[in-house]
This record gives sequence, C-alpha cells and structure tokens, in this order.
Amino acid sequence: MKQTRIVALCLAMAATMLLGVGIANAKMVKKVDNFIIFMDQSGSMAQQYTAMGKTKIDLAKKAASAMNKAVPDLDYTAAIFCFAPFEARIQPTGYSTGAFADGIAALPDDFDIFDRNTPMGNGFMDLDPVLSGLSGKTAVIMFTDGNSNIGADPVMQAKALYAKYGSNLCLHIVSLATNDHGRMVIDQIRALDGCSVNAEVTQFFEPAFLSNYANNVFYKEVQEEKKPEPMPAPEAMTISFDLHFGFDKYKITDEMVPVLEEVKMLLDENKSLEFEIAGHTDSIGTEAYNQGLSERRAGSVHDWLVENGIDSDRLTTKGYGELNPKYDNSTREGRRLNRRVDLLSK
Repeated sequence: MKQTRIVALCLAMAATMLLGVGIANAKMVKKVDNFIIFMDQSGSMAQQYTAMGKTKIDLAKKAASAMNKAVPDLDYTAAIFCFAPFEARIQPTGYSTGAFADGIAALPDDFDIFDRNTPMGNGFMDLDPVLSGLSGKTAVIMFTDGNSNIGADPVMQAKALYAKYGSNLCLHIVSLATNDHGRMVIDQIRALDGCSVNAEVTQFFEPAFLSNYANNVFYKEVQEEKKPEPMPAPEAMTISFDLHFGFDKYKITDEMVPVLEEVKMLLDENKSLEFEIAGHTDSIGTEAYNQGLSERRAGSVHDWLVENGIDSDRLTTKGYGELNPKYDNSTREGRRLNRRVDLLSK
C-alpha cells in the first residue's frame, strides 16, 4: 500500500502541473479616445524664450514633436489645431506618428506670426464644435504663453467647455509663459479641473519626464493575466499495487479490498485521467488459457471499481496473459508476483 500512496502523490502533482501558470504582463490601455494638439500662433509666441535662447513657437514645435514620439500607437483619433487665428492643420483622423510629425513640422515659424493678437477665449469657443464631433474622452494639449489680450475671457470659456463635456474633456497646458499675466491665465485654467497634467516647455526635453507625461495623459499600464498554457501531458505510467491472485484464481477476495480501496482513492483524486486495467498471469499453463485468465482478472478489478463508484468510461480492460512478466517465473515468489493486475494511465 505504501507504493500505491507514493504513485498517487506523483499523479496528483502531475495533474496540478497540467493547470499551467498564469504570467502577468503589462499592457498599455488608452486613457483617452482622442487628443488635440492646440497650438498658440499669436505674435507673442515669436518672442524669445530667454531660458532656452529660442523663440517660443520654435520651442513649442520641438516640444510637440518630442511628445509625438512618446505617444503609443493605441488607435487614437487625433488632430492639430491652431488659434490666433483658429485653423485646422490636421482634422480629426486616425493617429499616425509620421503624419503628425509632418503636421507639426508644418506649423508656422516665428517670422509668420509677428503682430498677431491672442484671442485665446475665442479659440476655445471655436474648438467647441470640434469637440462635439468626437466620441469618448478627449485630451487637449495646449502650447501657449498665456498672453490672451483680445476677445472672450479664456478662463471663462475653458470653464464653459468643462461644464459642457465634463469628465470627457481634459485641458493640459504646456506653458511657455514669460510674464505674470501669462502665468496667471495658465494657472487659472489648470485649476479648473484636477485632471490637468501641468508641464513647462523645458521639461519636454527631459526623456524621463516626457515618458511620465505621456503615461499620465495618454495611457495607463495594467497587469494582464496571461492565459495559462497547458503543460505537456505526462507520459503513460504503470501503477503497480499489491493485488496478487492465487494460482488459477481471478475473483476478488476480502484480503484484496483494502488495496482496491487505495486504488479507488487514487482514481477519485485524478478524475481527468483514464486507465487501462491490465491483467497478467505466471507462465504455468498454456498460453491460451493464461490469456483468458488474465482477462478475467482484469475484469474482476474493473467490476469492483465500477460497483464502488468509478465511472466505467474511464476504464478499459485488457489481458496480457503470461507475455509481460515483471518477475522471474522460474521461482515460486516470482510466479506469485506475476499473478497481478496493473493500472496503465492513458
């Protein structure tokens, strides 16, 4: 019985291995369905951004280009619009890194925008029909120095957009402010909703910051449980147990019942496995007689297991006669051990 218990433990371990192991993988999931690059092309953007020694519009284009490279390809709808004056550079369309790189490069240079006023509030009003044509969540990434000096109040118009679109809209301002008025306007718009991710244009040239910014604005990472892959099925095994018949005997005796109960427990613990019940004999007698005797021995074990609750569909019987001895038939003990029944997993 000790041998039976050991084999049962091995089978239980094999059955557990069949379940496989789930492996968690990080997956990018969109935070927004759409995004709009909203570029300030007013006259003040042609001025120098002293800290970087370049014009604001030049820095804004370079920052937008860097951001474009950090946006993952997650089937966004995207667009590029400018204000002061309001115009579409790329209408809402399926996002493509290459197409948007070209669109950003084609934005106006500093010599194109001198002496333009900044109707930022009007820009938000003009953006409203664009937003209304989009479905799902939209991020507006606005590059501006905040110097609104004509038209509607930009803070009030931004507030009106939030009131209309609620959680489906978030305004993210990349600041190029160089005076108190511009900073005040930007800070007030940022304060309208906690969704805003604040950034200064200089930070867009820091790879670590830019990667984190893209993560905060465009996508999130979730752990995805990989479906477990089944392990290869264990090789067929022979389960031997101490069930040995008397000479020329095949019926189950009371002494055999405890061993058969161990076998039943093993099969109950491994319900996914099917077995062949293999009967054997020693070498005394004719081969034809021993063949029939081995089949009767296998049949007796089959019938006992089925009568005690094992599904017959899991069991087949086969007699091997004297052809597969495991022990030496020239000895009395060897012949006794060969009068046996084995279970073979399928």
